[in-house]
Amino acid sequence: MIDIIVIGAGVSGCAVARELSRKKADILVLERAEDVCCGTTKANSAIVHAGYDATHGSLMAKLNVQGSLMMEQLSKDLDFHYERNGSLVVMISEEDRPNLIKLYENGVKNGVEGLRIIERDELVAMEPNISDNAVAALYAPTGAIVCPFGLNFALAENAAANGVKFQFDSEVTGVEKIEGGWKVSTVKGDFEAKVVVNAAGVYADKIHNMVSDDTMTIVPRRGDYFLLDRTTGGHVSHTIFQLPGKKGKGVLVAPTVHGNTIVGPTAIDLLDKDGTATTAEGLDDVRTKCGMAVKNVPLRQTITSFAGLRAHEARHEFFIGELAPGFVDCAAIESPGLSSSPAIGVMVADIVNGILNLEENPDFVGTRKGILDPKALPFEERAALIKENPAYGTIICRCESITEGEIIDAIHRVPGARSIDGVKRRTRAGMGRCQGGFCSPRVIEILSRELGIPMSEVTKAGGNSKIIVGTNKDNI
Repeated sequence: MIDIIVIGAGVSGCAVARELSRKKADILVLERAEDVCCGTTKANSAIVHAGYDATHGSLMAKLNVQGSLMMEQLSKDLDFHYERNGSLVVMISEEDRPNLIKLYENGVKNGVEGLRIIERDELVAMEPNISDNAVAALYAPTGAIVCPFGLNFALAENAAANGVKFQFDSEVTGVEKIEGGWKVSTVKGDFEAKVVVNAAGVYADKIHNMVSDDTMTIVPRRGDYFLLDRTTGGHVSHTIFQLPGKKGKGVLVAPTVHGNTIVGPTAIDLLDKDGTATTAEGLDDVRTKCGMAVKNVPLRQTITSFAGLRAHEARHEFFIGELAPGFVDCAAIESPGLSSSPAIGVMVADIVNGILNLEENPDFVGTRKGILDPKALPFEERAALIKENPAYGTIICRCESITEGEIIDAIHRVPGARSIDGVKRRTRAGMGRCQGGFCSPRVIEILSRELGIPMSEVTKAGGNSKIIVGTNKDNI
């Protein structure tokens, strides 16, 4: 029997695992997908909310503010992209001013630093492309943008470096109380642990209901997005929201840490927990609404559209706590879950430590170095690197200038890339204007070579998503 099983390798599960690795413990992360960052974390707005929106007094509000303030130092410790660009909640009618004031007051009560309401003249000076109908805005200087993939991989790699084990393609099929702990059944066999943490995203209700008669229902809430080419960088510099409605913060327009522009999301409740397909109706909704706060959004520069699922529960609150002796829920983690993740990790780890009373890990290392980006090096250092390792001089993805050396590094990390999407999220190979149209064959070749598998076994995203299903002239 091991000490701890964490179910789910999204940003919450990996944040928990990383915090728990500060202690002496045998920790296993079980993930139903083929990699970390395959659920909610891989498809969201990529922003760090300041914390003005969550209901005052809620756990969501508390962890949002705490997590937001922790993120900058965490980005330095774990080497992922983060930028405090500030956010603006735009009011387009004077009639809405009471709602803007209410949002400001809620943020102040939540402890958000630096909040203020700005009028149109200052707003236009900050954002020249703001809507002609914009009257005023709530300015939150602590709002930020982040690479969600980078954050998730950084947490997972640092956890692994401190002894945490990961097992993928291991969907949980049952959780049963046994003497001294819990038996977790998966499609790859059974595991026993003293403590189980349920961080299963949109499937957290399924795991919860295996343990408790007080059932939970998580509704997958789909958000559709447009991602625009990097030529649109600078259209906005802040994250620009519309005043929140009943289903969330509305359609936003924001820069990304990599220089793109992201537009969305919708908020469409589904029955299908894997329903990540975009729809014409959803994208039309984004297209219509994005111009309410920002004018001339360059949607003609769209390079891709995508959709992600939020783990929505009717009470719109995080459920974190010991559900049964030794079973800890980390459930219903929807927006602002990404922003809250550092604080979520600390809170859950504290609960688990209270159960097991673990000793400190004297060998814990709290830092991690990300994948080397040759583009960021001075010319002389880049030339020296290429001379030492020519793979860093071979461009594989021309759109994003990603080298073979970076891809090899991504594959051999722990946990490392095992698919085209795994490489894509770690290195950005395939995230440019052509969306992998030119570089994918070379990425397949590199994965095949480095993993020692036939190219026909390389997948896009694990499972049966094989790219090569035959060869030319195989009947000749």
